[in-house]
Amino acid sequence: MLVCNNISKIYKDGTTEVSVLSEINLNIDSGDTVAIVGSSGSGKSTLLHVLSGLENITSGEIFIDNMLISKLSENDLCKMRTSKIGFIYQFHHLIKELSVRENISLPLLIKNNDNSDIRMAADNIIDQVGLKHRADYQIDKLSGGERQRVAIARSVVHNPKIIFADEPTGNLDKNNAKNILSLLSDLVNFNNSSLIMATHDLEMAALLNKRMSIENGSINTI
Repeated sequence: MLVCNNISKIYKDGTTEVSVLSEINLNIDSGDTVAIVGSSGSGKSTLLHVLSGLENITSGEIFIDNMLISKLSENDLCKMRTSKIGFIYQFHHLIKELSVRENISLPLLIKNNDNSDIRMAADNIIDQVGLKHRADYQIDKLSGGERQRVAIARSVVHNPKIIFADEPTGNLDKNNAKNILSLLSDLVNFNNSSLIMATHDLEMAALLNKRMSIENGSINTI
């Protein structure tokens, strides 16, 4: 599903080079749920960004579903992300002027799906995440846990091959965090997707079937 060969990421700050990721190798199969743990600034978010094609790597290769994404043009990367990738941000990035259903429908609108198909898919995932009674609410009328469920629904409504989640439970209490993680695991199983989650919470990481740590740009299985 996802294969990385010796990927590195270096940022340049004037004449100074800062190595964030160094010679990382990964092999993640369909159905895997993987936690990437590490302290703030360890490179967790950068790793998710390069694996999902949101940022370019400096060297190495990344394959998703046998496609070499590290060599794709920006236009082809966008097409790949809309068909194969779901990304959940820590701070949701929802559009407050839109309703729950409208926010969730955005990936399908970008793909120019038929309006009736969009409505059906959005309503189906709204039901799965337990927000049927909130479908027409605007985002600012929802609790933090409900907003995170909207963000999750938006990330999976187009049935992506891989879901990337950047600290998806970081702003939630323990009870809501476990509910969100259980929901994510159920959706991964239902769609035979893979989940790669960045977190600093070892308790949440322990609930996934694979755990890796990142430190000084290098990654190790734990």
